[in-house]
Amino acid sequence: MEIPVIDLKALDDAKRTEAMAQLHDACEKWGFFWVKNHGIDKNLMDKVRDFVNCHYDKYLEKSFFDSDLVKELGLKTNALEVDWESTYFLQHHPKSNIEDFPEIGAEFRDTVEIYIHQLTKVAEKLAEGISENLGLAKDHIKKTFSPPFIGTKVAKYPNCPHPDRVFGLREHTDAGGIILLLQDDNVPGLEFYKDGKWVPVTPNKDYKIFVNLGDQVEIMSNGFYKSISHRVRAEKEGSRLSIATFYNPGANSVIKPDPKLLYPAGYQFKEYLDYYQGTKFGDKAARFQALKDMFNK
Repeated sequence: MEIPVIDLKALDDAKRTEAMAQLHDACEKWGFFWVKNHGIDKNLMDKVRDFVNCHYDKYLEKSFFDSDLVKELGLKTNALEVDWESTYFLQHHPKSNIEDFPEIGAEFRDTVEIYIHQLTKVAEKLAEGISENLGLAKDHIKKTFSPPFIGTKVAKYPNCPHPDRVFGLREHTDAGGIILLLQDDNVPGLEFYKDGKWVPVTPNKDYKIFVNLGDQVEIMSNGFYKSISHRVRAEKEGSRLSIATFYNPGANSVIKPDPKLLYPAGYQFKEYLDYYQGTKFGDKAARFQALKDMFNK
């Protein structure tokens, strides 16, 4: 099953119509997709990955393998209550928490600031495309999220001696808005659920960014676009890298579907039937839109 690939550059050139249709299809039918030609500097992506791997090796690996989770795996571990991961969370906007990590030096602080700046532009571009595809103003999601919360979950999924006993990360959907993932280019594990099957998100070495939609996009779109369940398998070989940045609504943002996306708020069934008789063999979407216009005034 081939995961859609969205050419972000094409959203601004002669192929815009085709690219927008591909984005709509990916959001409606998948809830996750790859993004290429995103404009993020490749050397910057390499620096971020290299730092996270080195930081884990130096500061986190020993404490992880000395933890009760590792010692008790298969003895007392309830796989439904734990995740086989080593993780920390960096907040970027509206307030940074980088001072909570004194071992992270100035060089990487500068690197991650530039990376998040470039990644935020990608998130905003996708938010514009998603808003337009829903028939809303181009800046609808950006305004709704403002000021956005932007943070990054940095995770390593260490090699697991008994991957049959635990998941790296249990099945879930993401609570927020648009999630942009810089993942491992070698070790597998991430899976998304689609059409009754778990679809693996295989490692790649071509600098694409993986994107999935969170619960707030599903709510704002009135269910037209979906947040999708996903999980991370524990792997016996290799230590998987995951750097997931969340472009989320601010804490005080009010989330709701736009009235344009709602079915009529209330009407008698006979009123629907009266209209239906003359439009039964017409376009259903046009019929619903006409009803919205009639009853949502």
